[in-house]
Amino acid sequence: MRQLTALDAQFLHAESATTAAHVAGLAILDPACSQAGAVTRECLIGLLRERVHLAPALRLRLATVPFDLDRPYWTEDPDLDVTGHVHEVTLAAPGDEAQLAEEVARIHERRLDRGRPLWEMHLIQGLTGGRVALYAKVHHCAIDGVSGAETLAALLDLTPEPRVVERPAPTPPTTAPGLAGMLAGAVARSVMQPARTLYSLGRMATELDTMPLASALPGARRVAAATRMIAGRVRELPELPVLTAPRTPFNGPIGPERRFSYGSIPLADVKRVARSSGASVNDVVMTLCASALRAWLRERDALPDRPLIAAVPVAVRSASAQNVVGNQISVMVTPIPTDLACPRERLRVMARTMHTAKRRFAGSPAGWLSELSSMLPAAVTALATSTVFRLASIMLPPINLIVSNVPGPQLPLYLCGARVLAYHPMSVLTDLSGGVNITCFSYDGSLDFGILSCPDRVADVWRLMGHLQEAMDELMEQIEPAGRLNPVDSLPARQMVPA
Repeated sequence: MRQLTALDAQFLHAESATTAAHVAGLAILDPACSQAGAVTRECLIGLLRERVHLAPALRLRLATVPFDLDRPYWTEDPDLDVTGHVHEVTLAAPGDEAQLAEEVARIHERRLDRGRPLWEMHLIQGLTGGRVALYAKVHHCAIDGVSGAETLAALLDLTPEPRVVERPAPTPPTTAPGLAGMLAGAVARSVMQPARTLYSLGRMATELDTMPLASALPGARRVAAATRMIAGRVRELPELPVLTAPRTPFNGPIGPERRFSYGSIPLADVKRVARSSGASVNDVVMTLCASALRAWLRERDALPDRPLIAAVPVAVRSASAQNVVGNQISVMVTPIPTDLACPRERLRVMARTMHTAKRRFAGSPAGWLSELSSMLPAAVTALATSTVFRLASIMLPPINLIVSNVPGPQLPLYLCGARVLAYHPMSVLTDLSGGVNITCFSYDGSLDFGILSCPDRVADVWRLMGHLQEAMDELMEQIEPAGRLNPVDSLPARQMVPA
């Protein structure tokens, strides 16, 4: 018996007429090295039938509690037929990147059927150069970034020749309790809910200075420090900046439509900039995002005079939980220096900010996201979540956007014998988190970006992708022939003043 956690259930409750809460990825494939010279729906279905036992998230469906009195349970689908989850479409000529992105955005808009396992795959034929694309989505209540990569890895091979996968010995299936068991569990958790709420409030009080909006409240830092001392957590922690998101075009109620753009940046260039500046690869990625967002906002005379606030998901999945369905993530909320005009200064400030955030996270991992999800009874969160999200987007959004960087393998992989050329991740948009989401995945020498937006907030999402690539060129131009960034102190003063 396995019940969804409060955080997993929150991803279900966030869904509405304008929000689809699944994560996805777009793999670009070259079938030239496959035996058949093509990737067919039949081949993909055959691969799934052979390996679906390696991916628990693909075998389970939801068993809901009557009237949403408690969080749903996972149960094995005894009638799973992968055929119904695999679709195929062919793009009209010429089959270019814009057509592919438009088709993927349309698929991404549609919510998954909760009456069966929460995933779909779409094979997209007709791309230029004989390429094929595979778009796959799984509900966020079932996977996070790390487990999503593991689910994908179950289908991939190190060579064009598929590996032989042996089926394990049969094990008892995951089942949900019967109606009486569900209702008994709901009653027991309702009785314990007041104590659970108090516990969550106590845990959250120790982290007030890491929470958006809350950190700006008068006395928040003193309350957090005092609560940590009472809890016996007396370790000195670095002080974080106030986390108040400025108003931007990204924030506000979102609509049901989506736009998508994608592209890649050489990982070697990112590493070269990181080495030359003493920063990390992730610091450079965050700086690229800050630069792209700044350029986009400046074009529209909408650039705030203070940094944007981004939520950065962090995997906290342990080795013992590699095959556990659900989310094991936390989040760092950090300013990104969109207010700085100088690209080198943006990188320096971003590296310093991320260093502080990581030190703080290492000393006191942020668990407030899970605690916040646990504060109210399941029936209340089921009814209120989407409404609360929309009201918050109108009144005072806690963040401007989510930026996620998922590390991946640095060697070529194959699907049905076809080489995976790139893998562009896609995530979730909500009223609360903003109308644009930037995600990247490092794979085989590239950083593969996927940018998702709501057209009510960001219609020209390809422009953002262009700004990302321009930002990389800009940083590369700053590197001296010796391979180091020019000292920031040597810049003319006018270039260091925020615009």
